[in-house]
Amino acid sequence: MRSSVITSVWVRGWALSRDTPAPVSRPWGYRIDVGSPSHVFRHVLPEPDGPTVRALCEDVTTPHAWLKMLAPPEDVARWITPDWTLPDDPGFMMYTRLHPSPAPALPDGYGLRSDTRGGVVRVRIHAPDGSLAARGQIAVTGADAVVDQVETFPGHQRRGLGTAVMRALETAGAAAGATRGVLSGTTDGRALYSALGWRCQGPLTGVYRTPAEAPAPTNAPPLTPAA
Repeated sequence: MRSSVITSVWVRGWALSRDTPAPVSRPWGYRIDVGSPSHVFRHVLPEPDGPTVRALCEDVTTPHAWLKMLAPPEDVARWITPDWTLPDDPGFMMYTRLHPSPAPALPDGYGLRSDTRGGVVRVRIHAPDGSLAARGQIAVTGADAVVDQVETFPGHQRRGLGTAVMRALETAGAAAGATRGVLSGTTDGRALYSALGWRCQGPLTGVYRTPAEAPAPTNAPPLTPAA
């Protein structure tokens, strides 16, 4: 898939999944107003380059604004200004053809439930004690669907729950009429998705605007000289 195509699919599905305003097209890509204190908005660049990224870094001064780029982290690290932070865990854009998949058997006592609201199918797996063990969701936008927020919680890994969630999401997306799935995954997630037949488009690197340090109080008492 071309970077521009997979990015267009991803931003529309991601916005639907996260219940944000629709992405707004910009000359360099898309802007999504997320509205969270730790993620105010994001700019998504399907084909980034050094001058464009540096100009955005200098123009955007809002703390916790994000840039997401289809580029390797080593390139992004050269492009950003010192006011931006590159997280440690790299990301990857991935895609697949969607089709119904047999549901794998769950461990004894575990149960899977799903519900659909506003074009988003949410899958939950609960442990025998009723606690949430794994989850994920898929946002369907016509012939495309975006998988999002797939997670297996501590104490429940290595039991096939991630596979069960993904197979349920793929089946739900296909049943809703989608033929192509897209997702962004972490390094750990990439291993699972690859084993399920998802193909890697390439790296997806995110950076965020570092919050400024708080100024010292102006009414603080004078410091006592050291003895």
